[in-house]
Amino acid sequence: MPRRPALVLLVLCAAIGAADARTVYRCVRDATVSLSTAPEPGSKCEAKTLEDNAAMLPNLWGELGVFSGTLYEWKAADGAVVYTTRRMPGATPYLKFTVETPRGSPAHEGLGQLGKPRLDAHATTFRKTAKARKVDDAFLRAIAHAESGFDDDAVSPKGAQGVMQLMPDVQRDYGVRDPFDPAQSIDAAARHLRALLGRYKGDYALAAAAYNAGIGTVAKYRGVPPYAETIAYVAKVQALHARYRAAMKLPPLDPPLRAAQ
Repeated sequence: MPRRPALVLLVLCAAIGAADARTVYRCVRDATVSLSTAPEPGSKCEAKTLEDNAAMLPNLWGELGVFSGTLYEWKAADGAVVYTTRRMPGATPYLKFTVETPRGSPAHEGLGQLGKPRLDAHATTFRKTAKARKVDDAFLRAIAHAESGFDDDAVSPKGAQGVMQLMPDVQRDYGVRDPFDPAQSIDAAARHLRALLGRYKGDYALAAAAYNAGIGTVAKYRGVPPYAETIAYVAKVQALHARYRAAMKLPPLDPPLRAAQ
């Protein structure tokens, strides 16, 4: 079977029937993504309108590498037949598939993928949370920019969720009930970053490295870990931090940002 994200979308579109445009739902639950012809009970679903052109179908999965799954057929409460890639109660297998999605996370690529500062995204929440938690607003926004591009529904292959891409253990530590709620995500991240900056005596590079790779990994290598992803991530966060401070008309940091080791 061809390895392409469009495959399952083609089947879903065929199930919907003839139309100039079709709607497929991208549903997220328990750090997993599924595609469905109708909203799934118990999942957070977002409608995606697809034009009637298979060659133009987007990748709705995210960056999950190569994985295999099953397309299921089941009946919703109203009796409608629904096709979904999540096994719902009473569903029957309809089609096996293999999907190949882009590898890696574009948000974590290095300095060539910075993008412009976005001061409009959750502006009030970032400002109030940064002030309440005593964290640099520009640094908090730089992390969100690098982690998810301010996507509230972002889910990483490793299980990080929400606009601040919090891992489940961090969510538990800070009492996050809904990781896809921007206010909860931003508040937990601000508290986590405040703790990291305290641990590393204000070293933003080490705080960013620990946010990406974990405190234990930073301790193991006594600095920024020699991982290509983490090095690129820290460099990107540092550059974004400086750009956000400039965009917010804040003075440069003194002392300046420390270079990644």
